[in-house]
Amino acid sequence: MKTGSHAIGVFDSGIGGLTVMRAIVDALPGEDVIYFGDTARVPYGDKSPDTIIRYSIENAIFLMEHDIKLLVVACNTASAYSLEKLRKIFNIPVIGVIAPAVKTVATMSKNHKIAVLGTKGTILSGIYQQEILSVLPDAEIFPVSCPLFVPLAEEGLLDHPATSLIVEEYLKDIKGKDIDTVVLGCTHYPLLREVIRREFGENVTLVDSATACAGAIKDTLSTLGILADDTSHGSRKYYVSDDPEHFRSLGEAFLGENISDVMLQPK
Repeated sequence: MKTGSHAIGVFDSGIGGLTVMRAIVDALPGEDVIYFGDTARVPYGDKSPDTIIRYSIENAIFLMEHDIKLLVVACNTASAYSLEKLRKIFNIPVIGVIAPAVKTVATMSKNHKIAVLGTKGTILSGIYQQEILSVLPDAEIFPVSCPLFVPLAEEGLLDHPATSLIVEEYLKDIKGKDIDTVVLGCTHYPLLREVIRREFGENVTLVDSATACAGAIKDTLSTLGILADDTSHGSRKYYVSDDPEHFRSLGEAFLGENISDVMLQPK
């Protein structure tokens, strides 16, 4: 029987899931959260579906060993291919990042011209196109595979001249399409938000799933009656499969708080 004192488990291919982690901490400060970044095997976007599913199951098993009460798949590629499989295997709630993002898109887009930026795997899965059309049948969707965005984020090149050139190259074919909403369809991509923003301008809404995902987590825990006491400050634990120091330095810069320890969990 899970209770409010049990932790939330979060996994991603690397540092990108910290965008979701930060939203969880902001929305649910009393929750204990355990984060696993599979930094030895990042990126997931160029892996086969079978490999992505295998990695996701391995990550989930590791987090389940910590007796978590809810699992967050803070990776769009893993959500696209692994979510239903994980829900069948594990007897706790499993929340992905795609459905919350689509819910936000449905409320934000006015002209229903929507760009989806994602990894090769996420774009090829067609999951965003399918989910958006299920709520906005008249939507015109412009999917763009942006495979270099994850390595740029993982290297901390968040506002670098090379990053600007790569972003410009990826997005050149969809500029001038009267797009009003852009889905940042990878949890790494909000780290490049400012560079992407410059390409589209101020009148375009950039949607990432972090805040909506945190809301879905809160609703699920509340429904199950297993929210933590929000009068206390929850603990944060970080595990990675490679290079803990690199993760710590980038993570601190992004989260704006000290990460006292990042533990190595080799794969």
